[in-house]
Amino acid sequence: MQPRNMSMSGVVDLAAVKAAQEAKAKAEQARAEAARQGGTGAVAPADLVIDVDEAGFERDVLQRSAEVPVVIDFWAEWCQPCKQLSPVLERLAVEYDGRFLLAKIDVDANQMLMQQFGVQGIPAVFAVVAGQALPLFQGAAGEQQIRQTLDQLVQVAEQRFGITGLAVDPDARPGQAPAPEQAGPYDAALNAAADALDAGDLGGAIQAYKNVLAEDPAHPEAKLGLAQAELLQRVQGFDPQKVRQEAAERPKDVDAQIAAADLDLVGGHVEDAFGRLIETVQRTLGDDRDTVRRRLLELFEVVGPEDPRVVGARRALARALF
Repeated sequence: MQPRNMSMSGVVDLAAVKAAQEAKAKAEQARAEAARQGGTGAVAPADLVIDVDEAGFERDVLQRSAEVPVVIDFWAEWCQPCKQLSPVLERLAVEYDGRFLLAKIDVDANQMLMQQFGVQGIPAVFAVVAGQALPLFQGAAGEQQIRQTLDQLVQVAEQRFGITGLAVDPDARPGQAPAPEQAGPYDAALNAAADALDAGDLGGAIQAYKNVLAEDPAHPEAKLGLAQAELLQRVQGFDPQKVRQEAAERPKDVDAQIAAADLDLVGGHVEDAFGRLIETVQRTLGDDRDTVRRRLLELFEVVGPEDPRVVGARRALARALF
């Protein structure tokens, strides 16, 4: 595990979005299966605060961060500020009712995790969202600051990654095992696509996603994966400086603007990518306009239809077209 910082207002991490969507789909399958068997898939309030060690970190933090933001409290028994902060975090975990999970890590017993996160002193609080780590604050922060940070974390997790948290049942038994994960009909093809992406074989990943969509044209995970893989394939070999120079010099050149928009999106400049193509739609007619419109719709798929930036750009596109 190699944690890395992720700004809550920063780039669109395509790998993170992909991982979140995949795990979210599987979590929904598990909840559906639990409901079919008469269960709720909900956790007890006591299960919103867990102790995590190095052996269970992959399962309890990284994997679960695809369905709920995981807040990590690095602490130690000898740390007096930790004894002030930890009870506040534990109380807020229950109060936030499943919108985040609190993972407590004893640094004395888990020094490798402490080093991997680059913890310089405790208490230190991090979060993991869709497998991506980000620092929240260090020291015994005030409750108002903590609440503001948690509110922002929850908002970003939902808007950027579609992660809405855990269902909580006050009557559930603490420690009750969650519903077993059910294999979906396309898991083998989706796993093949993920393996191809890991190996840098974008063509293989694209074909694997297309294989799923040939059977199920509306499959959300395959649609998202295909849009992302095709975007990454398009920008391979681009000279960013040349692409941006050509776009600046030729504002009416559809191909130049589309290439620059692809680079914008890969770099996390979502509004710039959308705005560039909407302006190009306004400047073009006929087949050129339709070409730009189709590329913009593809970029919407990459970011996700529920992202507020996509919602706003769709409205702007409609105004530009009509």
